[in-house]
Amino acid sequence: MDLFEYQAREIFAKHGVPVLDGDVAASPEEARQAAERLGRSVVVKAQVKTGGRGKAGGIKVATSPDDAAAKAGEILGLDIKGHVVRKVMLAETADIAAEYYVSYLLDRANRTFLAMASVEGGMDIEEVAATKPEALAKIAVDPLTGVDLAKAREIVDAANFPADIREQVAEVLVTLWRVFTAEDATLVEVNPLVKTGDGRILALDAKVTLDDNASFRHAELFQAYADTHAVDPLEARANEKDLNYVKLDGEVGIIGNGAGLVMSTLDVVAYAGEEYGGVKPANFLDIGGGASAEVMANGLDIVLSDDSVRSIFVNVFGGITACDEVANGIVQAIEMLTLQGEEITKPLVVRLDGNNAALGRRILDEAEHDIVEMVDTMDGAAHRAAELASNAAAR
Repeated sequence: MDLFEYQAREIFAKHGVPVLDGDVAASPEEARQAAERLGRSVVVKAQVKTGGRGKAGGIKVATSPDDAAAKAGEILGLDIKGHVVRKVMLAETADIAAEYYVSYLLDRANRTFLAMASVEGGMDIEEVAATKPEALAKIAVDPLTGVDLAKAREIVDAANFPADIREQVAEVLVTLWRVFTAEDATLVEVNPLVKTGDGRILALDAKVTLDDNASFRHAELFQAYADTHAVDPLEARANEKDLNYVKLDGEVGIIGNGAGLVMSTLDVVAYAGEEYGGVKPANFLDIGGGASAEVMANGLDIVLSDDSVRSIFVNVFGGITACDEVANGIVQAIEMLTLQGEEITKPLVVRLDGNNAALGRRILDEAEHDIVEMVDTMDGAAHRAAELASNAAAR
């Protein structure tokens, strides 16, 4: 989970990373009050999870509370690379003498962690890496030993930080490593880390990505920092039911058991859809290897709730998940939605194969639901689902 800057700054402050005082506001009046509390000129920064805020007009300096309210009014509601600004962070201004870059990240390719540092901060690090790779130090970090003061000094020396601040930067690097490990982050980045006119080292920016796989260890934090505006409502509902669901831009709802089978199903539906005017998959939904009838019913409920879905392809190869369980789930979902007063008109194309496939087909046959159609092969079912979606769109 990517955090907003103000959230990352709060985490930095909690662990002792040197940051300036700040506040967050969702309205011009709140910005005015925050500026009054801070009691000096402030920087007003758009809170969006993307770069390029300054170039888009999302970072402005305000010299008074009234000016802060005005600047916040100009920034709130801005669209920055598809992200609408709903909050701004106000922070004290700093006397900047020099700007640097430091970060820790998960190095998936080498199955370890990586520290990166540069004395050329304040600009896109991708540009530095591309144009002056020698200016970006990259130091592998052993997950078992981490970053102590000796390792931090190695990073500082590799990046060639000025001698008068090396010890300060090393101490900050140790503290940032504490943030990285304590919060189960996959990225901790400061750009810029600055030297002030009086020689202090401060983190003027904060970027943190938390590992979703560790959310059970930080349930309160994940709940408090969740960006509800950025989450698709259907994905939120699916998450509440522990379903592996991703909304896509298409017309054929997909339900399968096993991520590999679902990915293959997306491909065959997209390929079949080319024959029917470019019909595409509407979602990824993996009900898992041991899914019960209840899980199948929940998944079908989510997919049927998507207004863009015009047909549904249920593709199951019975292994741990027996096909009769899937069939019972389909029947139960239809009955449940019907009892709730929802008229189900979207056709279901079902392909069952493997464990208890014959029993599953018999359950669906005996239920006699007009919207359910069974097809023996995966390719045939994909073509039929695409055809039905195309026919529904034409009506």
